[in-house]
Amino acid sequence: KTTATMNAMRRIVGASAFRAPLQHNVAALSLWRRGVHMEATNAADVSPPPAAADPGAAAEAAASASVAGVTRNNWARGEVQAIYDAPIMDLLYHGARTHRARHNAREVQQCTLLSIKTGGCTEDCKYCAQSSRYQTAVKAERMMGVDDVLEAARAAKAAGSTRFCMGAAWRDVLGRKSNFRRVTEMVKEIRGMEMEVCCTLGMLSNEQAKQLKEAGLTAYNHNLDTSREFYPKVISTRSYDERLDTLANVRDAGLSVCSGGIIGLGEAAEDRVGLLHILATLPEHPESVPVNALVPVEGTPLGDNATVSIWEMVRMVATARIIMPGSIVRLSAGRIKFSAAEQALCFHAGANSIFTGDRLLTTPNNEKSEDSKMFETLGLVGKPPRFAQSKVQIKEAEDALLEASA
Repeated sequence: KTTATMNAMRRIVGASAFRAPLQHNVAALSLWRRGVHMEATNAADVSPPPAAADPGAAAEAAASASVAGVTRNNWARGEVQAIYDAPIMDLLYHGARTHRARHNAREVQQCTLLSIKTGGCTEDCKYCAQSSRYQTAVKAERMMGVDDVLEAARAAKAAGSTRFCMGAAWRDVLGRKSNFRRVTEMVKEIRGMEMEVCCTLGMLSNEQAKQLKEAGLTAYNHNLDTSREFYPKVISTRSYDERLDTLANVRDAGLSVCSGGIIGLGEAAEDRVGLLHILATLPEHPESVPVNALVPVEGTPLGDNATVSIWEMVRMVATARIIMPGSIVRLSAGRIKFSAAEQALCFHAGANSIFTGDRLLTTPNNEKSEDSKMFETLGLVGKPPRFAQSKVQIKEAEDALLEASA
């Protein structure tokens, strides 16, 4: 009898009533028993089913705050995860609107990276062709001479680069006083060319960072590579905290921090979120955040890893842009794997810097002619150097952009 009653109720009040709260169903049954028939179209008091949570809400809220000029260093990891997990089209859109509010979206910084000391590194980074622990095609070389480096810098400037980066395959610069003096000489000369100058020489002490600052260095690169949790699976010869200590020394010396990571190391999505979370909760956001896609190198432990997709890069770039709105987000190693159309997605999502030149340390990079054609097609222009600007001037420029976009 009960089953027959309920079936009759379904025909009279419609299935929607049976998804309503229990008290409404009981009331409807009582009315039916008294002979009061309810049509589904007249059941305006039927409570609708609860709306599903918007998976893009976190990205929208965070981007709206960034567009309004808010810069945060107190992100919770769960917040960053929710932004990163947004549907890709939502994430792409919110990265783009953040980018256009805080930067000139057509400007892309062009950097050149030169290996001034190649190979023979004692570290065991599993992705690196320069480690002496792996059998790769890269052989240890002496440090380049000052004149050769300056010639490369002049060529880079002539090709459109505004930042010249020098990398040495060292764990640190301890015990390298002669080579370190040569580096400071290079920095002074290149700064005199009205270019930004960046170095990546391994770990730095506070005093060494100050000496580079005095020589005219603009920024120092020291990547965190991945999350703290995944890091031991990639590197064992340098701790995560040692990397953070170097960033603190660089920051305390008044240098700009350049720090990012690599995707495609075998990490999970939560490790990518962990990396972004740590970068976004530093005392100051990095001046620039390189997003690298692993270029697998034969002979290294990660030589057989699969290459990452463009959507993985877009997700990293857009999330970085939303949570670190004032930073330069650099489309770095692995760019050679992506077409101009795919790179355009990254620029739209918030990337505004690339490495130019046919090599990045020891891995191949896009040809200059390809980049020139891409810039022309996309309407991109080179970003002028910012080395002469103070943090106050940069903040004023960002405020002007925000006011113009309001």
